[in-house]
Amino acid sequence: MFDKKSIDKYISKVESTLHDVNKDYKLPFKVGVDLGTAYIVIVVLDDDDKPVACEMQQASVLRDGVVVDFIGAQKIVKDLKEKLEQRIGQELKECAIAMPAGTESSTKTHQYVAEGAGFEVVNILDEPTAANSIYNIDDGVVVDIGGGTTGLAIFEGGKVVQIEDEPTGGTHITLVLSGNYQISVAEAEKIKQDYSRHKEILPVVKPTIEKMATIVNSYIDKDKVSTIYLCGGTSNLTGIEDIFADYTGIKTVKPRNPFLVTPSGIAKNCINK
Repeated sequence: MFDKKSIDKYISKVESTLHDVNKDYKLPFKVGVDLGTAYIVIVVLDDDDKPVACEMQQASVLRDGVVVDFIGAQKIVKDLKEKLEQRIGQELKECAIAMPAGTESSTKTHQYVAEGAGFEVVNILDEPTAANSIYNIDDGVVVDIGGGTTGLAIFEGGKVVQIEDEPTGGTHITLVLSGNYQISVAEAEKIKQDYSRHKEILPVVKPTIEKMATIVNSYIDKDKVSTIYLCGGTSNLTGIEDIFADYTGIKTVKPRNPFLVTPSGIAKNCINK
């Protein structure tokens, strides 16, 4: 059951570990490595799923969920791993990873990135399913909007019945802003991440968000889906849930910080099977 208050509280604790380490942990650690188009994130939980530490770095080593700079991706993951180990004072050995739905052919590359950085990959899952480890919904659709792709997983009775993914995400919003304001992509990215300007830019990027909603609309049965649950960095855009709800006619919700939902869910699934 989606409990927004509890989810917000949990993700806030994960967010706090970007700066502070939770020393009250129970071994073994659970580690989630999230290779994103815009950011690479590593979340560390303890054996009871309590947040311990988190590190992230902006990156452009993936495109539409596919690694295009293997050496660069591996270096970032290794650097983040070492930072976390220094902060925690413990070695991190095992991790879970997740793939955007529809990019399963690149699974081995993602795995080799993590292994080359010193991890043993013990579990691989798709990103929307990882997010649902935090949301815990039985019925509905989890939509993960990352930098390069919009992925979705449809749940019925707590089980995934369909997974889809298409290449439209936050990077496309940045490009639209860059063209509209006649500024560099880097400047556009800063505007996109500036909450004080979200109200201003929303009309500009609305058609791109509607395209994302079109992707979701094309795969769901409105007689079966009553709620859309957003996650992923692009979902941080203020008002994106309202555009989804208006366009699809389906109630759309998101937690306070949807960016850290998927990496936290990946970490929860770091279980050696």
